Amino acid sequence: MTGDGRIIINTGDGKGKTTAALGLAFRALGHGRRVCVIQFIKGQGEYGERRFAESQAGLDWFICGKGFVFKKERIEEDRSVARAGFELARQKIASDAYDLIILDELTYLPQFGFLDVADIIEVISQKPPRLTIVITGRNAPPELVAIADTVTDMQSVKHAFASGIKAQKGIEF
Repeated sequence: MTGDGRIIINTGDGKGKTTAALGLAFRALGHGRRVCVIQFIKGQGEYGERRFAESQAGLDWFICGKGFVFKKERIEEDRSVARAGFELARQKIASDAYDLIILDELTYLPQFGFLDVADIIEVISQKPPRLTIVITGRNAPPELVAIADTVTDMQSVKHAFASGIKAQKGIEF
């Protein structure tokens, strides 16, 4: 992650978007790089990756969500938290303190009307040249796809949840 950074998007309805991004984070950390993860939708919780992250020098982790948005009575609070998280992302990107920044579930912000795609593009287009940014989430807007260097569309072929198997500690969280 020296030289020219990239814009990478992991999208699609399949499982593994965040997992792939975190694999890249651990690879970068293994090479002594500085990494920042900002999660926009997932709220507080006992996620294994967060617990592991606490022990990693060179990794900053921020939770900027209240949990998945399903309740209309909470929409203004969710919007406010998401916008504050995006302002944090703007600051971290501009700081030039990181080699890799993961904006986990960022694609949901325009979908929910929390943020305009144009705002995301403006911030990303001003990133330091060496910085790689990874964006995750379903339904990546075409405008983001157009400016990305690498886009992976993860498709679901079969998912255990459809068979009634619940999320498991150490696998899904």
